[in-house]
Amino acid sequence: MTEIIVIILSSLGALFILLAAVGIVKMPDLYLRISVTTKAATLGIGLILLGAGIYFSDTAILARVIAIIVFMLLTAPVGAHMIGRASYFTGVKMWKNSKIDELEGKYDTKSHKLKSED
Repeated sequence: MTEIIVIILSSLGALFILLAAVGIVKMPDLYLRISVTTKAATLGIGLILLGAGIYFSDTAILARVIAIIVFMLLTAPVGAHMIGRASYFTGVKMWKNSKIDELEGKYDTKSHKLKSED
């Protein structure tokens, strides 16, 4: 039974990582690529690590796997946000069919500060 759970988790993880790779190729701009990669790859890595932790069935390994998954869930979105923010502020263009740019006109290039709506 354990082997079946490991196979399912590892297969789902590999599928999500494959979808992240396809998303990198298919998405039209940097911001959408970051979104796809962060969500799908983090989930895929987490599922593969969880499958590995269950496979070895050792509490020390499972604790390390859970710590790595928590670390990935905390750091991947923050890193993606920082990359996206730096890209926006350095002038990387959004996709031509993007409807809304909520930061347009709110960023001061001299002081590098964002203005609020108020």
